[in-house]
Parts: sequence; structure tokens; C-alpha cells
Amino acid sequence: MDYLILIIGFVVLLVSGDFLVRGGVSLARHFRISTLVVGLTVVSLGTSAPELMVSLKAALTNQADFATGTVIGSNISNIALVLGLTAIVLPLAVNRRSTIIDWPIMFGAVVLFFLFIVDHELARVEGLIFVFLLAGFIFFSIYQSRRKSSSNQEEVLPAKYSLWLSLLIILVAIIGLRFGANWLVKGASGIAKSFGISDYLISVSIIAFGTSVPELATSLIAAVKRETDISIGNIIGSNLFNILGILGVTALIKPISVNDQILEFDIYWLAALCFLLLFMMLPLKSGRINRWNGVILVVSYLIYLMVIFSGKL
Repeated sequence: MDYLILIIGFVVLLVSGDFLVRGGVSLARHFRISTLVVGLTVVSLGTSAPELMVSLKAALTNQADFATGTVIGSNISNIALVLGLTAIVLPLAVNRRSTIIDWPIMFGAVVLFFLFIVDHELARVEGLIFVFLLAGFIFFSIYQSRRKSSSNQEEVLPAKYSLWLSLLIILVAIIGLRFGANWLVKGASGIAKSFGISDYLISVSIIAFGTSVPELATSLIAAVKRETDISIGNIIGSNLFNILGILGVTALIKPISVNDQILEFDIYWLAALCFLLLFMMLPLKSGRINRWNGVILVVSYLIYLMVIFSGKL
């Protein structure tokens, strides 16, 4: 039964990812903002919904390993696995803004998270700071994109759907992503527990992968449709939403305790992947994440899984 639930969840996520890309691109054109910004905001918010549900449920049921493990594991999966597989399918040209603005903000969020959890807890005031920073990033991104559009520095094509239909498509896609991710996580967790795997390992690997499947589906579909800005924007934006939004909101509701393993290993692996991604995004004017870069990223994810599972089962 768990295997059937997992397969159904995966199919629902793929279909929902396609809807989210279609609706997101159309919405971007209605509001005259770039698809990169839509990837960083609307699409990222939608694909991060599963992590939010998992983290909130975990915090309220005193399962802290699931709350922080899912977010950090999902961020590692987003960069190494999702972006890696997407680049293998289609090499990704890097928007200059992604390198000089979005990456530093994403890495800054990782550093701030590390500084906040040195006492092994993410407190309510720290969660509030995260939420304010995320709101500031969203407003800055939309403002900057609309300013470029109004000065004709950025071309915006006509929308394919009406405004209300675009919003409806996005809403349906987000609902589909939520249920699809829940089914996938339920199936995968049931299979994992039958093998006696710990909560920490389930959270940073299986659940993290399951909640990253929306990003994978959306990014792959965006790449196939040649909307590469959505692919890269979705990954960076989702990582920001995961740390600033999901952990921020969760900590506001209930302070989160942090597993030693995350503080001593996973956070450093995530930081290393961020730097690896930066090198792949350079140079500023002609950055490109090619297929070999994608292979390196996927291999780094497989090594990560080997390390955390070695001697842990």
C-alpha cells in the first residue's frame, strides 16, 4: 500500500508542477514582472508548501528533528539533486541578478540560521526576524522587476491566460502539490520505518526528498519549456522560503530545538553546496550551469546520503 501511495503522490506532483509553471508565467506577464521574480516568489511559495506543513506539524507534535531536518535536508536536495537533474536535462543560463543579489541573500540566510542555532534552539524572536527579512526580500524583488519593466530594460510578453484564470491555475497547483507531497512522504516514510530508520535520517533524506519533489517537478518542466529563469529562481527562492519563511513561521508558533547532527554536519554541507553553486554560476555576464555541473551536483547529493546513512541504520 505504501508503494502505491508513493507512486500516486509522485504523479500528482508532476501534474501540479506543470500547472504551477503555466500559471506563474502567465501571472508574471500580467503584472509585468520577470519570470525569475515569479520563480523566486509565487512559484517558490507554492513548492515550499509541503515543507511548511511538515515543519508545523512536527513542531506542534514535539518532533523537532522533522521540523529542522526537513528544511535543511530539502535545501540540500534542492541545490544538489533538483538543480543538478534540471541542468542535466537542459543546461541553465544564469541571470546576472541571480548571482549578484539572490545568491548572496540565500547564503546570508544560511549563515544567519547557523548563528541563531548555536544554542541548539530557534527562538520566537529569531523566527520573527526571519519572517521580516523574507517579506523585505519579496517586496524588493517585485519592486526592482517592475522598475526594470517600466523602463523597457526587461521585455514582458502578453499573458496566455486571464488574470483570474492564472490565479486559479496557481491555486489548484499549490493544492495539488500539497496533497501530492503528503502522499509521497506518507508512502516513503512508511517504507522507511519498516526498515527501522531513525526520525533524523527520515527527515533529512526521505521526507526532505519528498518535499523537494515539487521543486524538482516544477524546475524540470520549466527547463523543458525553456523557462530557465523559473528553474533557478524556484531553487533559490524555495531555499529562502524554507529557512526564512518556514522555520520563521514555525518558530513563531513554537520555538524549535535543533538536532546536534544538523549543527555539526548538515549545515556545513549546505554551506559548501552554496559555494559550489556560486562557482558554477560564474562569470557574471555569461554564467551557465552545464550538464557536467549537474552531474557533479547529483554526485554530491549521493555522497551526502552515503555519509549520513553510514553506520546510522
